[in-house]
Amino acid sequence: MSSNLILVLNGPNLNLLGSREPEIYGHDTLDSIAMMLEDQAAALGLEIDLRQSNHEGHLVDWLHEAGSRQCLAVILNAGALTHSSIALHDAIKAIPVPVIEVHLSNPHARERFRHRSFISAVARGTISGFGARSYALALDAAAQLRQ
Repeated sequence: MSSNLILVLNGPNLNLLGSREPEIYGHDTLDSIAMMLEDQAAALGLEIDLRQSNHEGHLVDWLHEAGSRQCLAVILNAGALTHSSIALHDAIKAIPVPVIEVHLSNPHARERFRHRSFISAVARGTISGFGARSYALALDAAAQLRQ
């Protein structure tokens, strides 16, 4: 991939970060995560485009866009769609761009239905359980893909 662009895609309910179940997801908002990632991306010589939608189809369209724009990588926190979306699974398989799956919490330490991910099988890797730092770790991993 020739691009230094990384799409950071966020699924349902992630617009509520900071106020939704802070004991699980922390107090960071999506805006504060975006600011952290923008600073980190600049230091790494990368560009990020952070987006959020509560609609599965938007995420599918954005994954397709990542492929057509030849992005370096996609960082994807699909939220609850992780556990239910075959459409996201298929969209990831359909693009040549590596996808890094991210979760703020550790899904395996939570309810049983969260133990299954339709994303993991087609993602380049998964980072979970480190709160907002999960995104930063994923961005570091994406930067390594340039080499």
